[in-house]
Amino acid sequence: MTTVGEVMTTDVVSVEPTDNVIEAVAAMSGAKSGSVLVLAAGSLVGIFTERDVMRALAYAGNADRARVSTVDRWMSEHPVTVDPTATVADALNQMLFGGFRHLPVVERDRVVGVVSMRDLARSIAAD
Repeated sequence: MTTVGEVMTTDVVSVEPTDNVIEAVAAMSGAKSGSVLVLAAGSLVGIFTERDVMRALAYAGNADRARVSTVDRWMSEHPVTVDPTATVADALNQMLFGGFRHLPVVERDRVVGVVSMRDLARSIAAD
């Protein structure tokens, strides 16, 4: 069975909790990614996704306020993670039941990658 470690992206795109939304969007755009991990002193504290950008724009009052508000205001704290030895099926189940499209991959409290719904779909299609 294919593992998460075989299909995950190891080029982790990250921001700090105090970075503003526009910085996070720029990082996501530059990496062609739908999410960035939020790291504080190298530790995973959240995940910031395209959905969070939409929430910031919808609820900040205006676009200017949304752009300069900090990531920690909109991120999902303490995101669900997956181990690189988990199967693709296990990761897919976590995503489907959790309602999200990106999972940080953590091994011994260290972020080693990210797996997306797209990564999992490609893996399943290749089998």
